[in-house]
Amino acid sequence: MDYRNFITSDHRVMLGKPVIKGTRLTVELILRKLGEGASVEDILTMYPNLERDAIQAALQYAAELLANEETLESAA
Repeated sequence: MDYRNFITSDHRVMLGKPVIKGTRLTVELILRKLGEGASVEDILTMYPNLERDAIQAALQYAAELLANEETLESAA
């Protein structure tokens, strides 16, 4: 699966934050819900129009961002 099929960013929607296509649900919201302990099933119940693959895409998107993130070494 390619997360780009599910995630979009448009400055006119949620100030350009990455969202699930066709919704105003941000990747951040999905990750936050999962981080707070919600299951995929819980999220699908909260947002019945959301697809399971969209949640997986949000996770893949976040992983891709982190994989390409540059880190700064702290001066000790």
